[in-house]
Amino acid sequence: MSLKPASDALDEGALRALVPRVLAALVRSGEDFDAAEDALQEALIEALRTWPEHPPRDPRAWLAAVARRRLVDARRSEAARRRREEEAPADPAPVPGAQPAGDDTLFLLFLCCHPELSPASQVALTLRAVGGLTTREIADAFYVPEATMAQRISRAKRALRGQRFERPGDLAVVLRVLYLIYAAGHADRVELTEEAIRLARQLTLATDEPEARGLLALMLLNHARLPARYDDAGRIVPLDRQDRSLWDEREIAEGVRVLQSALAVQTDERPPGRYQIEAAIAALHADAPSADETDWPQILSWYDELVALSADPVREDPAAVLGRAIAVGHALGSAAGLRETGRLRDVLGERHRWHAARGYLHALAGDPRAAAEAYSEAAGRATNVAERNHLVREAARLRSEARAAT
Repeated sequence: MSLKPASDALDEGALRALVPRVLAALVRSGEDFDAAEDALQEALIEALRTWPEHPPRDPRAWLAAVARRRLVDARRSEAARRRREEEAPADPAPVPGAQPAGDDTLFLLFLCCHPELSPASQVALTLRAVGGLTTREIADAFYVPEATMAQRISRAKRALRGQRFERPGDLAVVLRVLYLIYAAGHADRVELTEEAIRLARQLTLATDEPEARGLLALMLLNHARLPARYDDAGRIVPLDRQDRSLWDEREIAEGVRVLQSALAVQTDERPPGRYQIEAAIAALHADAPSADETDWPQILSWYDELVALSADPVREDPAAVLGRAIAVGHALGSAAGLRETGRLRDVLGERHRWHAARGYLHALAGDPRAAAEAYSEAAGRATNVAERNHLVREAARLRSEARAAT
């Protein structure tokens, strides 16, 4: 549903932020996920009707109380229909360790990553329940029809129906889904990226796992560059042309500190995981005063560790192999980088990022004509409007350079 400001003191963002926290508290107290979400939606409708004239002192408590009343009413109606009203409990039995007070959003995140769900359903349900996205927004984020995403979310809810959440998702799944929430908001949903960072902070307090700190560091280091990623006209600015004075130095410093604390506890028997390695690469980019001063040999070394995490990286982690090809192009020469991209032709040859990487490497080699052709091919395959426009501009710029050189 579309949320409008309920009062002068509560804007849309504030109301959205309340939804996952109230939903988490309801589920933690033993309510069925689907029923709790329906009750909360009814409470929101009631809020939109009454809050403009009678804003509550504690909006979160108000929503929780109304939703609980709706749940009790629903149970009583169902009991009456089945002639067993006397057996319907007035209040659900609490889950062990339940804490009505406080922020239960992290708990909700683990529930959405329940092992009964498929990875796609875990992501979709998390974006819906924790991120507060509508079904259409989630569908747009993953380039699938809205009806397809609605079915996916409905299946996830059915799978959770009656579950007591005695087996929440494991930490590795939670980390992956949390990063996908961050990635889904990185382009134009800043509130999603900030929520992902907030949850990652909570996660580092709840576990000693270094990968949780690695994920937080990666988010912080990427988020620090966000102000420079687009120009005033909303056009993408590639990393090597960004105004580094716009980068958030405080976030970079925090990200580096968090990363160092994670790497400090690693050993030969327990090497850094994916998020720590990706954060280390991001930290090296952030540390460079200019693009020309980037420590590409060190970045290549980290990419070597990243691809080594997979038995068959070309098929299991082609994005890492493609990133490594760029590092190879800078550290060992563009021709070597282009050869590396050749390994991915069968896996990524139909994707725009493969052609864009080759365009970048051809430009690095001083071949603007080949670079323009590759960027043009990439633009024809891109589905994101901002990326497609950027690739079209790159192709035009390089064609101009090629004409000037003849």
